[in-house]
Amino acid sequence: MTPNTKGALLMMGSMAAFTLNDTLVKVALQDLPLFQLVAIRGVLAVILVYLLARSLGALHLNFPHHDKWLIALRCIAELSATFFFLTALKNMPLANVTAVLQALPLTVTLGAALLFSEHIGWRRALAIALGFAGMLLIVRPGPAGFSVYSVYALIAVASVTARDLITRRMSADVPSMVVTLATSASIALAAAVASVLEGWVPVSVATGSLVAAAAVFVLMGYLFSVMVMRQGDVGFVAPFRYSSLIWALGLGWAVFGEWPDNLTMLGAVLIVGAGLFTLLRGRSRQPVE
Repeated sequence: MTPNTKGALLMMGSMAAFTLNDTLVKVALQDLPLFQLVAIRGVLAVILVYLLARSLGALHLNFPHHDKWLIALRCIAELSATFFFLTALKNMPLANVTAVLQALPLTVTLGAALLFSEHIGWRRALAIALGFAGMLLIVRPGPAGFSVYSVYALIAVASVTARDLITRRMSADVPSMVVTLATSASIALAAAVASVLEGWVPVSVATGSLVAAAAVFVLMGYLFSVMVMRQGDVGFVAPFRYSSLIWALGLGWAVFGEWPDNLTMLGAVLIVGAGLFTLLRGRSRQPVE
């Protein structure tokens, strides 16, 4: 098996794990309040990440003080993304929320151009515009198909974009596992505090099992995403991130009986097509635009 093939399989495995986590969380949210669920999953994730990091010897704070502030800002962005994404996930079809998130390569590219003066050229700028048009087809900002939870999905995209841009400013001295552990711990702590105000309900064995499985899939998704960076060419592997939409369509239909309408499918095609073009164009070794 070639490195590119391994990388593609790992990327698809990562996307499958993250989408399975989303599916389990969406089911569990039918029985648990949001913050209680996030708190329970967060504690489990912290334990799993800590044990993994210890086994890899990846826990140390020997990096610049500037990066510690960036980690704190990243945690805030992740908190915002978690709240708005899960609220949207609870109230929107799985495939719709997943399709909106596929705009991330576009928003990160645009954010890097605006904040870091990275050149994108007119072709990728046009692709970004088409991707945003596809996103509008999904959220439909009009009286007929609009939902406030569509705004929540968009805020989640903005929050994840901020998180990724902050991550890009971190030095290579910061261990990925430290960032993951800090993020998991901050989410678990914030959710635990908020859940006191929201109130707790008894957790059945079935629902608890769903949350525990979701925590495992989150860890698997992270592990596979780290392994991806060590296998194959990034330009070849990155487009396979869009396999998450296929998983979302299948799981949404099988578990929730959901299937996107034609406008949503068209919007998803525009977003994925624009994202693929942006990824491939940005990683081409030929002169850009």
